[in-house]
Formats: sequence, C-alpha cells, structure tokens
Amino acid sequence: MRDWNDIGGKLVPYLQFFQGMVHDWAYEKGFWESNNDGEKLALMHSEISEGLEALRCNNPPSDHLEDATLLEEELADLVIRVLDYAEYKGINIAEVMVRKMLFNESRTRKHGKLF
Repeated sequence: MRDWNDIGGKLVPYLQFFQGMVHDWAYEKGFWESNNDGEKLALMHSEISEGLEALRCNNPPSDHLEDATLLEEELADLVIRVLDYAEYKGINIAEVMVRKMLFNESRTRKHGKLF
C-alpha cells in the first residue's frame, strides 16, 4: 500500500501554492469577469471534450507547446481550470485529493463496477 499521507505531506504545500498562482494569473487575464459556477464547470468539461477531439484526430502535436501533444495540452488546460476554480471556492484540492486516495485504497477493484 502507498503511503498517501507521506505523499500528501510533500505534494500539498507545493500544489496549494501553484493553485494560488494559477488563480491570480486567471484573474489578471480577465477569466473572472464572470464568476458563474455553472460556466466554470462547463469550461472544465470543454477541456475534456477538446481532449477527446484530439484523440479522434490521432492526437496531433500541440500548436502551442513544443514537444507536447494536443491531448497533453488539453489535460493541462483542464488541471489549470480545476486549480483556478478550487482556489476561488477556497478548496485545498491537493489535500482533498490525498484524502480521496486514502479512501480509494480501501475500495474494491474498479469499485465493483464494470468500467
């Protein structure tokens, strides 16, 4: 079994700091002129859809990032949006992720589901 508490002790402070930086940047760039929760969640969903579209198009190279695929870029956009929103909502997402992984360790394979 992994030591999620040890991992969390190393990850949480850095990711929490990064989360704050991402949110500050997003605010400065005008992404918080609207703070509609539904809109913010829909934008996260759009990054997933763009990642799917990348795969449907054989995952071409990113036009913006050297040595990255389009899927990698879209997944990065998703994480950026999640961190930004979590900071806005006052959620320490790194801490919650570690706690969720601790819980997941106790669950059965695929949580008893087919997929």
